[in-house]
Amino acid sequence: MSRVVLALDQGTTSSRAIVFDRGGRAVAAAQQEFPQIYPQPGHVEHDPEDIWRTQLQTAREALTRAGVTAADVAAIGVTNQRETTVLWDRATGRPVANAIVWQSRVTAGLCDRLKAAGHEPFVRARTGLVLDAYFSASKIKHLLDTTDGLRARAARGEVLFGTVDTFLIWRLTGGRVHVTDESNASRTLLYDIHQRRWDDDLLALFDVPRQMLPAVRASSEVYGETAADLLGAPIPIGGAAGDQQAALFGQACFAPGEAKNTYGTGCFMLLNTGDRPVASEKGLLTTVAWRLGDHTSYALEGAVFVAGAAVQWLRDGLRAISSSADVERLMRDVPDAGGVYLVPAFVGLGAPYWDPHARGTIVGLTRDSRVEHVARAAVDAMAYQTRDVLEVMQEEAGLTLPHLKVDGGASANAMLLQFQADQLGVPVRRPVVAETTALGAAYLAGLAVGYWDGLDDVRRNWALDREFSPAMAAAERAHGYDGWRRAVQRSLRWAQDD
Repeated sequence: MSRVVLALDQGTTSSRAIVFDRGGRAVAAAQQEFPQIYPQPGHVEHDPEDIWRTQLQTAREALTRAGVTAADVAAIGVTNQRETTVLWDRATGRPVANAIVWQSRVTAGLCDRLKAAGHEPFVRARTGLVLDAYFSASKIKHLLDTTDGLRARAARGEVLFGTVDTFLIWRLTGGRVHVTDESNASRTLLYDIHQRRWDDDLLALFDVPRQMLPAVRASSEVYGETAADLLGAPIPIGGAAGDQQAALFGQACFAPGEAKNTYGTGCFMLLNTGDRPVASEKGLLTTVAWRLGDHTSYALEGAVFVAGAAVQWLRDGLRAISSSADVERLMRDVPDAGGVYLVPAFVGLGAPYWDPHARGTIVGLTRDSRVEHVARAAVDAMAYQTRDVLEVMQEEAGLTLPHLKVDGGASANAMLLQFQADQLGVPVRRPVVAETTALGAAYLAGLAVGYWDGLDDVRRNWALDREFSPAMAAAERAHGYDGWRRAVQRSLRWAQDD
């Protein structure tokens, strides 16, 4: 009998692989960072070969650390940085250009022109998304239009498109399977979330050949098997989901009204809305959460582009810290941010502002300000941006959350979670397994092969590590948030004339 499930968690700055047992516990893990490519300010790329190399190496390493072989693995689940766009040669499997990362604003001008032409209401009605450079469609068009000869090759069916899940599954299966799941398809601006299919009108708007697109499958089903030489024996690939939807699943938020927030490179809050998509008028996204069998579940989402990446900037840009974990040490040296606010709009602002021309801003500096205050402000920004999203989400969904489940790398920072509870005014709950993105992918794959019996089996695995209760006085809470909102206003439209 199979002993474990392997999750491949391909993120924006690193690739991870985690081996899980039936209790949803991590048996072993491996992680590798890979280079970020910045051709111009606001433009972000990855070499798809770096993604593949690090993901395969971490998969092998995690199995070795767990003391298991491919024969012990029931299935593989894949979760991925969403919207990042990869194009590759159908015959060779080799990328034809660098991947354009979800954070990149390289197509902001194109999206502005489409909005000015009046296309956004139509796009929003079909896809549940805003017409923004964040999503995949404009990235595909940009690559086809700017890479010599690529559009003609794509029209002949020689070039394939995929989000990162699709690229990894193609490589894992030796080029035999070109698929995506419905959660990832819903993030492309090419998928009608109501009719649940690629949309010809959207394909025409973005000038994307249909023959490039993968087949859309359920989030939990067997797509194929890995090539035997990769991991030692064929392993079923049993599930896939975009990273934020996977985290919602890993947090066992299966019922309408349940929500989670993930603190990663970005910060993403999702609210399960059940079997109906809830339209947003105030900057949230309506998205597919997952598809199990023939049943599609939907979610409202608030997408914050830069959260943990602000701490990486402190490390790699300012060189104020040597490792990301050092930020909590700096925070402890000051009682608060000392009136300093850092708006991390390095690549624009996402929900609920959706301003690609916003830029990073630090305000409130005085002669007494120290690097510790800036570090505190960088972490506080995660909580403030989450509050921005939650206030809109509760208003549009017509509900008040009794608590918020949290996960992701920065959820290890107790000072962040306490400040988050203080800003939201509701308890914040951190599970024992904080890496719920990978866990969600594991659950989806394991359910497909019968490793877990059903959703109740999965729900029983969720366990509380720590709950953070609000402790801040209402006046202090309001004063801090008012300062944040004024700081955001100073960052908006900064690069409008670039």
